[in-house]
Amino acid sequence: MIDTLFSGLIHGSAYALVAVGMSLIFGVTNVANFAQGSVVAVGIMVAWWLGASLGWGIVPIAVAVIVVTGLLGLLMNTAVIAPLEGRKPIAALLATIGVGQILDNGLQVVFGPQTRPFPKLLPTYNLQLFDVRFGTSDVVMVLLTVLIMISLWAFLKYGKTGQAIRATSQDSQAARQMGIPVKSIRNVSFVIGSVLAGVSGIFVGLFNSNINPMNGGTIGMTAFVAATIGGLGSIPGAVVGGLVLGVVEAVGISWLGDGAHDLITFGALLIILILRPQGLLGPKNDVKSEPLTGTFLGGGRPIALPWWGNLALAGILLASPFFLSDYLAGVGTQIAIYAIAAVGLTLISGSAGQTILGMAGPLAVGAYASALLTTQLHWPFLLSLLAAGIIAAIASSLLTFPVWKLSGHYVAIATIGVGAVMVAIIRLWEPLTKGSLGIQGIPFPTVFGQVLFTQQMQYLLDIVVMLFALVVVTRIRSSHLGRVFEAIGSDQEASQALSIRTGAYKSLAYAIATFFTGLAGALLAHQYTYIDPTVFTSNVSVLILTIIVLGGMNSPLGAVLGSVILIGGPELLRIVPDARIIIYGLLLILIILFRPQGLFARKV
Repeated sequence: MIDTLFSGLIHGSAYALVAVGMSLIFGVTNVANFAQGSVVAVGIMVAWWLGASLGWGIVPIAVAVIVVTGLLGLLMNTAVIAPLEGRKPIAALLATIGVGQILDNGLQVVFGPQTRPFPKLLPTYNLQLFDVRFGTSDVVMVLLTVLIMISLWAFLKYGKTGQAIRATSQDSQAARQMGIPVKSIRNVSFVIGSVLAGVSGIFVGLFNSNINPMNGGTIGMTAFVAATIGGLGSIPGAVVGGLVLGVVEAVGISWLGDGAHDLITFGALLIILILRPQGLLGPKNDVKSEPLTGTFLGGGRPIALPWWGNLALAGILLASPFFLSDYLAGVGTQIAIYAIAAVGLTLISGSAGQTILGMAGPLAVGAYASALLTTQLHWPFLLSLLAAGIIAAIASSLLTFPVWKLSGHYVAIATIGVGAVMVAIIRLWEPLTKGSLGIQGIPFPTVFGQVLFTQQMQYLLDIVVMLFALVVVTRIRSSHLGRVFEAIGSDQEASQALSIRTGAYKSLAYAIATFFTGLAGALLAHQYTYIDPTVFTSNVSVLILTIIVLGGMNSPLGAVLGSVILIGGPELLRIVPDARIIIYGLLLILIILFRPQGLFARKV
């Protein structure tokens, strides 16, 4: 047990370093920096290259990592975040997702995706105490974490710049009026936060021994959970949250196995959000401007086609399967499936203004529900398709039910946890779902006795379901219910003043969105004929959200356009397959900066 606790403290120290930087940035800029984990990966790969290829020692490597990640943080703020000042914080959050995509996939292009051994910059497993073996690297990491925390505390309390950071964190407008250079302070915060992430990457590499360019994503998301548990914006809270989460993970995994990692991590997140949403050490008062809610669309409105235009478009879509090759029809099925998953999201993230970051969970539930109903209970496909949507909506609503009473950004964070917990339960429920092995032999869709075994047939089915989703969502948007959703998204406080139960309406919009996502998951399962938990990663959630950002968060037809570009686009970029996600990340940033209303919307 002692070795388990020690391992948890080591991991927790790494989480704390990253979480402190994330909380510092959040406190000063009110931006939840989802690229923080990618900066960890930059630190890992720079340290690996300098150590393995050039033979540098740990001190010059640490200096180089500090310089590289510090400059990266400065560039991130000046080029991407600072130009978004004055807009809703959700714009900056989505921009950091784009930055993360660029960094993660840029590292893969530069260094290659393979796993490799990390150089022994410090001895590992060379010490022993109470029958626990550990290394000099572990001791240095813990001591460095303590030293950094003490130094940061002293800097923030006694340093002139540190006091300016605290003042900006408390009230940026008042700080500006007192002559504090707020823009420079925000630059300093991003630099410090990025440096802490980069330094933690060195010790993550030493602890894990084997690394690859994608290691930072998991560390970054776990550190975000740690910062939330401790209290977003609280430096001491980030330290406590990191250490607590590290120990809880270590103990839980020792009892339940490695497969329970996500269930433990994100289950702890949901428990904290329900019992103490401000975190263990966070202030009781809510943040002044919700960073994960609201829309950055301004006066954007979706482009409306005339009735004959809609009919013509529907006719073209329905006719297209009869003129496409197997290959193009196969691409079309993927476009239509992700469009179905994204169309419903325009109601909750677009109209109601609540960002949802965990749609991979409902997609997985819909896929597994239909697969199990048809393979185990031998239900007909159409019935299992409908049931998959209903089951996904019910499961999502039950898991998020306790958090709708909270403020906006806590709900968005909770959806991250809900999505991860759903997939974790699927992985652990081996008697039913076969765990990591997945489900094989899922039958092709059968409609009115006809087995849809060709790509063209399946594409036609997907088009029909997509048109159904478009009609339903469009009718909802034009109804009284849709106008209530839009009122909540435009001004939640005013809606509450009019006695509108905003939490209940957001919950309803979320249930409708997850119903359609469940349908998409069912279609995916029956056309893949095999599914396993690795299909439903956090990248899928980001992809679905990016689709509606690109097309227009308020535009159902924009979701289709976004899916065409982001899902069908790779076929246009086959000459540079390794760089296409970099291009997508860059596209997301450019859309947010220069056309925030989306491609299929206009300003009014």
